Amino acid sequence: MELWYTEEQTQNVRFTIRCDKQIFSAESDYQRIDIFHSPEFGRFLVLDDRIMLTEKDEFIYHEMIVHVPMAVNPNIKKVLVIGAGDGGTARELSRYKTIEKIDVVEIDKMVVDACREHIPQTACGLDDSRVHLYIDDGLKFIRSVTNEYDLIVVDSTDPIGPGEGLFTREFYGNCYKALKDDGIIVNQQESPYYNVFSKAMRLAHKKLVSFFPICRVYQVHIPTYPSGHWLFGFASKKYHPLRDLNPDNWNSLNIETKYYNTNLHKGCFYLPNYVTKQLRDGEPDEN
Repeated sequence: MELWYTEEQTQNVRFTIRCDKQIFSAESDYQRIDIFHSPEFGRFLVLDDRIMLTEKDEFIYHEMIVHVPMAVNPNIKKVLVIGAGDGGTARELSRYKTIEKIDVVEIDKMVVDACREHIPQTACGLDDSRVHLYIDDGLKFIRSVTNEYDLIVVDSTDPIGPGEGLFTREFYGNCYKALKDDGIIVNQQESPYYNVFSKAMRLAHKKLVSFFPICRVYQVHIPTYPSGHWLFGFASKKYHPLRDLNPDNWNSLNIETKYYNTNLHKGCFYLPNYVTKQLRDGEPDEN
């Protein structure tokens, strides 16, 4: 008998992966957590029936959410990561010797524990001595922070369940307050392709634009995410993601990557027309 995991990406689209076995399954106070093994993608983490990462393609997501802002401002010292209990974002940040402090705020301890035990490929990032892990609600954590961080990385789940508060105007306003005068925020911003995701993408962008003078969106291809076409938001009080990029500086660090490079950095900000139209149109209608 074959075992298949199926994710319902929309009411009309399903994505199915053949599995060898289910490695972990539990219900935390916040969500259902499952880890499977697939011959094609290796181990993969599922939260509330949504694939969060697979061992085969997680490097794409984690490299692009970290190296883009780090290449724009190589002087980043203090970083706040909200979400990312799997450790992948912390792993990529820890490759920069110049970073002094990485605060990771994850609401669900069970996610951290499960990834530490079953997905060490990403969870190893939590073992760096500069990483300070807080089991807390990111929305509450950031309310009391002012002028503290050079970079905030919002590595959240979709805007439902535990991740819902991380897509609100209040949250982005508190992020603005928590950043220093030249601070950068990067957030995962859903897919522009299916309506159920593009509405959340446009709302998140509109809220960021209301706070930050510089706000751009960039794209990435992640095979196991809905449609494969995924977006990140880049916003800053000072730095422009293209004008302030110094490729020679970043390349001199000799960080070996599998996806990110400085040519791709430039190209990923050039979006398809249908995406730029969605962003320009602003808040979506209710149809």
